[in-house]
Amino acid sequence: MTLLCRLMAVLLLLAGHAAAVRAQVPTCTGKNVLDELRESDQEAHARVAAVSSSTENAKAILWKIEKEDAPPSYLFGTMHLTDDRINALSPAVQAALASTRRLVLELEDISPDSFMKALKGSPQMVALMLYTDGRRLDERLDIEDFRKVTEILSRSGIPPSIGSIFRPWVATLLLSVSICEQQRIAAGVLPLDARLAKDAEGRGIKAVGLETLESQFRALAAVPEPDQVEMLKSSARFYDRIDDMMETMIQLYLRRELGAIWPLQIVLAEKVGVRANAFDAAEQSLLVSRNLSMRDKALEFLVEGHAFIAVGGLHLPGRGGLVALFREAGYTVTALE
Repeated sequence: MTLLCRLMAVLLLLAGHAAAVRAQVPTCTGKNVLDELRESDQEAHARVAAVSSSTENAKAILWKIEKEDAPPSYLFGTMHLTDDRINALSPAVQAALASTRRLVLELEDISPDSFMKALKGSPQMVALMLYTDGRRLDERLDIEDFRKVTEILSRSGIPPSIGSIFRPWVATLLLSVSICEQQRIAAGVLPLDARLAKDAEGRGIKAVGLETLESQFRALAAVPEPDQVEMLKSSARFYDRIDDMMETMIQLYLRRELGAIWPLQIVLAEKVGVRANAFDAAEQSLLVSRNLSMRDKALEFLVEGHAFIAVGGLHLPGRGGLVALFREAGYTVTALE
């Protein structure tokens, strides 16, 4: 349990050592990788642009949801980051929030206490995260990839002895957040989702969730392990440019180019020797299947109306995205921003 508590602290705070806490909150910066591709690899850039332009409902992050006999609700695409540009909500988003009576997030409570309570009450969740049968992560990676993974994890205070029992998706999750972002979270800066929940609470509105922590873990763990390994390789081999990747995602979000985010990750994975189809099962499990479950849960709030549904931006676009799924359920969904 001591090891587990330490692991959970890292996952929750994304900073396992005091050095991550700075008196002054750092500003994360980077270069736009997609813009670079336009100059360095026009064919790859064109592939990303083609997928982006053909992706339905990918040009907006705020949508109005309407149906006869029910007050309107709103769908908002977020990014789970602390960046000030993302957290600076537009007048349209603020107006939508002001008119709603219920905040609907992916998870109802993302506090550390809620996280630990869920884990202590479910040994199955721990087994989804850690190898408990004698297998090890270093047996699934070559020497150089495992060295890189453990080197990166050590920056968050995770020694190789612990990193070696992570399942691949857990290590990938930890590698998905830059050191700079870890420092901002450790300094108390809230990601957008948490800030929305806090602001709503200040108005007397308690957030509700579309998913549980266990359902999210199961979606991550449902990706076949060989594909998990390939995705971890991609994260490790491209980690030296994670600040650039974060900046790229932020700029695409601010430009309302959500359709470029997924194909860009696949193109970059190919450039570091990872097969593109390793992401197919992840797309099905993490987006398509979860979108259906989210839609089904959200419908009960849409019947009442006055709901503000805020989920990760990648859940909105595409034929299997929430915008299309709400329309299939009989709602009029109109882009506002």
